[in-house]
Amino acid sequence: MPLVRKDRRVWLITGSTFGFGRALVQAARRAGDQVVATARRVDALADLASDDVMTLAPDVIRPETFEPALDDATARFGRIDVLVNNAGIGFVGALEETSLADPRRVMETMFFGPAALTRAIIPRMRQQRSGAIVQISSQGGQITARGFSAYCAAKFALEGLSEAVAAEVAPFGIRVLIVEPGSFRTELLGRSLAAAAVMEEYAPTVGATRATLNAKTAARRVIRRKPPRRSSRRSMPTTHRSAWRLGLTPSRRFAPSTGGSAPNSIAGKRCRAEPHSMP
Repeated sequence: MPLVRKDRRVWLITGSTFGFGRALVQAARRAGDQVVATARRVDALADLASDDVMTLAPDVIRPETFEPALDDATARFGRIDVLVNNAGIGFVGALEETSLADPRRVMETMFFGPAALTRAIIPRMRQQRSGAIVQISSQGGQITARGFSAYCAAKFALEGLSEAVAAEVAPFGIRVLIVEPGSFRTELLGRSLAAAAVMEEYAPTVGATRATLNAKTAARRVIRRKPPRRSSRRSMPTTHRSAWRLGLTPSRRFAPSTGGSAPNSIAGKRCRAEPHSMP
């Protein structure tokens, strides 16, 4: 029998191994909701598994794994109220430095995968006449930077798709939210970062981007070895303390807002982390 709790939401969150995905799983669980946490390696989620957290391993670049995962999740919890397309990878390199396989892999992970999973879950949400689809994009879905052509292309595409889908599914009680984080200390620039082979010709442009990323990586290592004192956390603005409770630290003040130039932006709301930063 499914563990149906009508007073609690059921979340399905991709990329739950670390970063935003894991923080969202933990936050939803603390709120008393039920969660389907997914990752390519289900053993990486073993510490999250509980009566209220189901762990599955659909592969975001293999759409044929989605329906069985959705069936298992529904059999366990009865429905899915919120889908969070969070799984992603970082990639840095000038377009000339990349092979065509590189942007294809980025697009498969951060555009075609979320598009396919969104497509798969819409009929289920349409039948229950409710649901929310959360697309974890980036400020790289609105602005570009040297060396992030593949990454930004995937995020731009995801946002365009999401704004159109928001208008398509609104009559069914389904909402679409685009989240555009700035610079947070997740693993996007760590273990999830891939890079193209270096060409000397791009040292003045993409080379500067690589140097910045290397500096950020080094800073994260120092911070992990020496976490801030408890008193410094109390002195943070409220929005920063909230980020700390999620296990994340924004580089600057987190100021969510909604907007967007499309007329359907009410249905496809954005949550932005200002100021603009990459990725």
